[in-house]
Amino acid sequence: MQFFNNAHYDIVSKRKMGYFFSGTLILISILSLILHGGPRYNIDFTGGTFIQMKFQKDIEIQPLRKVLEKAGYSEVELKHFGAPNEVAIRAGVEHPIEEVSSGIKAALDKAMPENPYSIERIEKVGPKVGHELIIEAMLAIFWAMVLILFYIMWRFEFKFSIGAIIALVHDVTITMGIFSVFNIEISAPIIAAVLTIVGYSLNDTIVVYDRIRENLRTMGKNARDITEPVNRSINETLSRTVVTSLTTLFVVVVLYFFGGEVLRTFALALIIGIVVGTYSSIFIASPIVVDWKTKKA
Repeated sequence: MQFFNNAHYDIVSKRKMGYFFSGTLILISILSLILHGGPRYNIDFTGGTFIQMKFQKDIEIQPLRKVLEKAGYSEVELKHFGAPNEVAIRAGVEHPIEEVSSGIKAALDKAMPENPYSIERIEKVGPKVGHELIIEAMLAIFWAMVLILFYIMWRFEFKFSIGAIIALVHDVTITMGIFSVFNIEISAPIIAAVLTIVGYSLNDTIVVYDRIRENLRTMGKNARDITEPVNRSINETLSRTVVTSLTTLFVVVVLYFFGGEVLRTFALALIIGIVVGTYSSIFIASPIVVDWKTKKA
């Protein structure tokens, strides 16, 4: 399927607009992360107790919060977990799991006997384990970047690797920034989604880079400057990039709406990553190669 037959878009000449747009998004992301004191980690990383409850009838968060506050649990976090009759309760590490479970059950049995409930899931994560998971997640992303840098240096050349790494940092920063702006918790599946985004974005970038290398060899001295083969390469791979991204995006959007609450944030991270990654492979990674080679020429 060809969406862009014989495309002749002058993308490279518009690269400064792309830089400005990306720079604005990155600035917003960094400011949001600073104002929020970093990413908002969930229980997987911070430690604590997580309880998922299912009530027979729909339940409002505010009345439930008042019941728990009277029972001495004013600091717990409450939110609907998918359906209006399902609630997720998260307590910090200062509350032992047995105390949280028994205390909440006693308070609800006394204050809301007309709305029976069942505990669907209860999990406990220690603070030490959570801290170790944060470090391991950061190391995983870091080593992925390092290995990608060396791979592209070996496959292409150093100037290409700089563009790819900047594009990947761009994608990860904006994805994490959007989660920060909307105050969405970062969980272990989100880290998995970020690593998936890194690989997905890199795949698009390498396809474009491979075509740039072929066109540089073919055009040789006939190219007035590197801008011509880079523009031509982006246009030649544009249809493939868009079709691949759209087919993947359709699946992830379905997962977001019908995959349940547990998979929703994971799917959201992939949606953001696919859109941003496709954009960066076209408007960031390749134009940076042009600027870098022109500067070094």
